Amino acid sequence: MRMRKHFATGAALAAAAAMALTACGGGGGTTASGAGTELNVAAAYTSDDFGPLTTGALPMGTNWQVLEGLYRLNRTDYSVSPALAAGDPVKVSDTEYEISLRDGAKFSDGTDVTAEDVVAAFGKATAEGSIFGQFFTFIDSMEAKDTTTVTVHLKHPFASLKERLAILMVTPASADAAAMKSNPIGSGPYKYTEVGEQKVVAVPNEYYNGNAPATVDTINWLPLKDDTPRLSAAYDGTVDVVESVPASAQEDLTSKGWKVDAKPGYGNAFMMFNTQKAPFDKPEVRRAFLRAINRQALIDTALDGQAVPATSFLPEANPFYKKPSTDLSYDKDAAAKLLSDAGVSGLTINLTTTDHPWIVAMVPQIKADLEAIGVTVTHEASASNAMYSNITDVDNPTYDVIIAPGDPSVFGNDPGIIMSWWNGDNIWSKKRDGWQVSDPDSFNQLQGIIEEAGQVEGDAAKAKWGEAQDLLAEKTVLFPLVFRNVITGSNPEKVDGFEPIACTGLQLVGVSAK
Repeated sequence: MRMRKHFATGAALAAAAAMALTACGGGGGTTASGAGTELNVAAAYTSDDFGPLTTGALPMGTNWQVLEGLYRLNRTDYSVSPALAAGDPVKVSDTEYEISLRDGAKFSDGTDVTAEDVVAAFGKATAEGSIFGQFFTFIDSMEAKDTTTVTVHLKHPFASLKERLAILMVTPASADAAAMKSNPIGSGPYKYTEVGEQKVVAVPNEYYNGNAPATVDTINWLPLKDDTPRLSAAYDGTVDVVESVPASAQEDLTSKGWKVDAKPGYGNAFMMFNTQKAPFDKPEVRRAFLRAINRQALIDTALDGQAVPATSFLPEANPFYKKPSTDLSYDKDAAAKLLSDAGVSGLTINLTTTDHPWIVAMVPQIKADLEAIGVTVTHEASASNAMYSNITDVDNPTYDVIIAPGDPSVFGNDPGIIMSWWNGDNIWSKKRDGWQVSDPDSFNQLQGIIEEAGQVEGDAAKAKWGEAQDLLAEKTVLFPLVFRNVITGSNPEKVDGFEPIACTGLQLVGVSAK
């Protein structure tokens, strides 16, 4: 009953959602005008940057249907298959590979995709200031051997070349960067006809000749950040797929005939410390905070059971997971002793969080748990962009502790990606948590472990990634509290072939409308 009353307040917003799709015929299947099949999607995020180097949840998810890398990452199982590439990389030596493009590959503007386009994409991704550069540190250079062959020179052997190249989205080398952010041109099965914060529309790319052709005539993404209008659009039949279903709404949505899937994922609420500010320059203090929080209680109450406690930097679903030697499990007495042993008492902190509803919902218990070990806590919440731009990404940040959501698994489940996102040579470690400045020796130790782990496979790789997880738990600079399930809803009467994924975004290649 609580949920029904809540959704009723979103009636006006749901009506607006329906109006936005009226011209397209409403729900899935054949449009009212008989123009063809369409798939209507309620997305949970908004953005104004749709370029190939975006990190926004909405554009990344829509770009999967429009842009291609040399390889395609299937986020249902993290398998990789050829996309722009004709096949697997051909090994010339341990540090040199050649990759041929598929015959006749064209962008949606009708121009040929060339090796130079791929090389240009690599150059943009690895340019100074690009957050994507950290994913390709093992590549020494990339060049066009001829019009349709790319040569990749590695700094050292690397075991996951295809997985990393799947991240590199290719657009025309000559295209204006600003234009690509507002309406990118790709070589994928679909092309954009409308791009905006209120609505995104894609139709089949008539020049596409790859192995995953378009299966509907129109995909409409309706960005609805708030839960109420997003769910109301599902109840009204305005949309056929819903991203980020609130855990508390699962039963209600299922009762209306929808299929609701909860997949264990990498998305987490992490706790980040300002390691350049006492007493958080001491790892013992940072560990005390982690041990003071009853994460299972958080899951049972604030998260409706749809998460698992983080026992390591990687979730247990990752094949390289290792429970670290440093114990960070909930233990109030152990947490209090860690503070006492560090000479800390009477501590008052400001807990800063983003304003995501599920993050804010956890704050009361976290505050109570910290106060139970003698820490006085005030709380401040702000929009994610504002928090980073005004609080963390400044010279000499003065914040104490931050809790925010994150999920780099949109780039894959490679441990090097997950760990380097937050702990590589980037803004996180330089400014946000300051690890490079406060403890360069341990920071550089982690970089060495990650580099070594990327060069080996099997048991040797698992051992190395275990070392990395041990170090991350010992230092506790930034550490996940819980790994949240990703809950997605789809209407089986309207769609066929849809599979949920364990990260933000919706994978729609191969999905058809009934």
